[in-house]
Amino acid sequence: MNTEFMMVSNRLRTPDGTILESRHRHDYKEYLDANGKTYMLDGGLSYVRSSLNGDEEHLTVTTSSPHELIREYTLWGTYGKDGNQPLEYKQLKDMDTAHIQAVLDNVPSINPAIATAMRAELVYRESIRFVKIQPRQRVEWLRNLFP
Repeated sequence: MNTEFMMVSNRLRTPDGTILESRHRHDYKEYLDANGKTYMLDGGLSYVRSSLNGDEEHLTVTTSSPHELIREYTLWGTYGKDGNQPLEYKQLKDMDTAHIQAVLDNVPSINPAIATAMRAELVYRESIRFVKIQPRQRVEWLRNLFP
């Protein structure tokens, strides 16, 4: 499956600054703006269906967006390590590396765009780590990465 242009975030900003976010298919959101117009958003990561008042701002992020946007706006819902906590949505940038890897290893039904974003985040983190280490350590690091 080609994940190059798949959505990782489906959001819309109304003129008064309110953000509507649709997280999953048929996750219909509606808002009456201060200007008296009604704004709506639907579709989650599957499709975009929205109002067309002409003064809203679409904030859709896809897997082809800059990684800084992807890591900021890709959300993962979690019930905590033991699964008994209230649902909390975490930004990809705030997830522990081990948590990202555990999701990739253990959630076969993961949305392909989210999986692509998570794999890109792991590569991003490794590249940051690579830049921070000393030149001699980089050679050893590369030998371990590509045995």
